[in-house]
Amino acid sequence: MTVKEPELPAENRFTLDEFSRLVGLVYRSPFESPPWKSFLDHLRELLNASFVAMVMRPATLDRPSIMVVSGPTSVVSIDQFNVRFSQLDPFVNLPKNQVFSVTEVIREEQWLESTIYREYLKHLDVLHVLGADLSSTEDDPSCRFRITGSHMRPLFSEHDKEIFRLLLPHIQQSMTMWSRMDHINIERHLFAGTVERMQVGTVTLDENGEIMMINAEAQAILDQKDGIRRVGNVLKAEYPGEDALLQQLTSSALAGCTPRTQAFIESFSITRPSGRNKFGMLIRSIEAGEWSDAWKRPKAVVFFRDPEHQDTMSAGVVRRLFGLTQAETALTMHLVNGLTLDEAAERLNISRNTARSHLKLIFSKMGVARQAELVRIVLNVVIY
Repeated sequence: MTVKEPELPAENRFTLDEFSRLVGLVYRSPFESPPWKSFLDHLRELLNASFVAMVMRPATLDRPSIMVVSGPTSVVSIDQFNVRFSQLDPFVNLPKNQVFSVTEVIREEQWLESTIYREYLKHLDVLHVLGADLSSTEDDPSCRFRITGSHMRPLFSEHDKEIFRLLLPHIQQSMTMWSRMDHINIERHLFAGTVERMQVGTVTLDENGEIMMINAEAQAILDQKDGIRRVGNVLKAEYPGEDALLQQLTSSALAGCTPRTQAFIESFSITRPSGRNKFGMLIRSIEAGEWSDAWKRPKAVVFFRDPEHQDTMSAGVVRRLFGLTQAETALTMHLVNGLTLDEAAERLNISRNTARSHLKLIFSKMGVARQAELVRIVLNVVIY
């Protein structure tokens, strides 16, 4: 059975190679910044257009548009469009996923008399406009795609419109990819920022235990070279016994990252030769999706915490989550940061009996019976 190639128009201006390159640029677009710019530039050149624009969010009265434009535009002209002319554009709300020229929507004389043409587009040497309003689903906001031609350019031909039509399904798929990636990136930045504000260092490891990504807090801890450091592209603890444990736990975490194995999570501490409080550490596997092992990906993550960093945000989270008083929270955070009960009582300027009374109430509220369980729960709250 022979696979039928896309039926491109008969003109020689577009070859299958050129069309394939355009499609490739469409699917590369979600990974670019700004997205679709390379595709728009190439399409503008092939169609001899004056502008090609992807309006990802149309302008409203209370917010500007989000658009990517290929062509000799300026910040001033875009601002003019957002502030005034977007509300006067008659070439909007087109039937979804179809290609129209502006004169198929309104009469030519009406277009030439329109305010947006006379006071805005004419000065940008724009006469002809092709457009499509795209939407991946009926619930998605409309994304507008526009191609314009100058006064010296002939009308867009049926060939030009057919090329546009053939590209629409690919542009729609690319829009869907971009939207999903954008949501993932928003979540990623949200959680990464939260971890940073909590002063938790994170290092992700690949299948060989080598570092893939590292955040600023983890880098600051490793730069101290005080108990743990980066050697080449792997983590090494200063003391042999602790390094052996680190490598063993790393191997166990890497073995627990497949869909058929239980996630591996283990906490430990790293002694600092400087004599300062130990680093709190937690290592866990990153579970794979059913198909995700086809590419190199993070397989395990190591969380660091310097107990000498006083983290008021974490204290607030712990207080609200477990219903602790301020005095109970202060004692809890000192214990989590590695102090003994006596040391915490001295730091808080309270008696040992008062500290023990606080600790009993903390145990009751958190549902634990031992100080080690308390520390582990709080570290998990901060890290997760």
